[in-house]
Amino acid sequence: MNYFLTEEQQMIQDLARQIATEKIIPARAELDEKEEFPSEIMNILAQSDLFGLYIPEEYGGMGGGCFELCLATEQISRACGGVAVSYAASGLGAYPILLFGTHEQKQKYLPDIATGKKLAAFALTEANAGSDAGGTQTTAVLDGDHYILNGTKQWITNGGEAETYTVIAMTNKAKGSRGASAFIVEKGWEGFEFGKKEKKMGIRCSSTRELVFKNCRVPKENLLGKQGMGFIVAMKTLDRTRPGIGGQAVGIAQGALDEALSYSRQRVQFGKPISSFQAIQHMLADMAIQIEAARSLVYCTARYIDSGAKKISKDSAMCKTFAADMCMKVTTDAVQILGGYGYMREYPVEKMMRDAKITQIYEGTNQIQRNVIALQLIKESASKVK
Repeated sequence: MNYFLTEEQQMIQDLARQIATEKIIPARAELDEKEEFPSEIMNILAQSDLFGLYIPEEYGGMGGGCFELCLATEQISRACGGVAVSYAASGLGAYPILLFGTHEQKQKYLPDIATGKKLAAFALTEANAGSDAGGTQTTAVLDGDHYILNGTKQWITNGGEAETYTVIAMTNKAKGSRGASAFIVEKGWEGFEFGKKEKKMGIRCSSTRELVFKNCRVPKENLLGKQGMGFIVAMKTLDRTRPGIGGQAVGIAQGALDEALSYSRQRVQFGKPISSFQAIQHMLADMAIQIEAARSLVYCTARYIDSGAKKISKDSAMCKTFAADMCMKVTTDAVQILGGYGYMREYPVEKMMRDAKITQIYEGTNQIQRNVIALQLIKESASKVK
């Protein structure tokens, strides 16, 4: 389908696809097997200026938005979900600074993120605070010109690899989620350490680690927004990055369909390629329908966000949920079409199915997204009655 991309957007898409084909596909199986962070590929993406797509030109970026980031993430994900999330998670870590940072904070941190010189990461989740952000236990206590951070963050994408971290910590536990604040924390600061690197079902080449804070002193000027705004910072950030998960899901699913189509034309049973069997044809058709529907929703939502729309939570949740559920189904069907071969590691659909699962979980589970969508629908309905 023609989505009427500008010349620049088409170039972004083509460039990301070229890197995915030439650099990522040949390396993805080994990166997955060794659970090795794709540093070399990150450098290639940096040299290609893809890290600055959504960052304003005054801070060293390309001046694009959510849509451009989705375009690049989708193409990288067609090759490898693990590489794609390592790339896109830097945007997740940078968006809080972009949305709530002072000019000085943006000037200090965004240019290095835009060039890919430094990766960023977002630290919200803890052992007892996933969907319930109000359950955050990490604390930040003001001590003169510094905040003292103590606690542990869990399952942080780009943990250990990123140089710049946006960290949510409680400055007033008595206020629950309204007592959370957001801070910019740099790798290498005293009292900031990394815990174990997680061994995961999918996206294995991405680095997922604990962040450990033991009396880590964070300068007062590294507070994002105002004290007590941490929950708002987190939610406003996720509203703008969830379409990126949708783009990742669309890319993984498209990669799986590409593999299933290719295999179905080559695999011969009963003297015919299995692509000639109606059962297989219907599966392929449904996969294509579902992918295009998800792509349309992701693109539309990203463009809506970039238009400056204010109320985007419901739309963002919709595109992430629909695309992630689609991705899980399409990759499962791809494995089914390949049969026994699909279950083997020598074929990439096995990896794609493993990678697909996380899109239904991170940046808010699809169950939580449905809560967000339903509550907004009820709120809108009530306002119409009035």
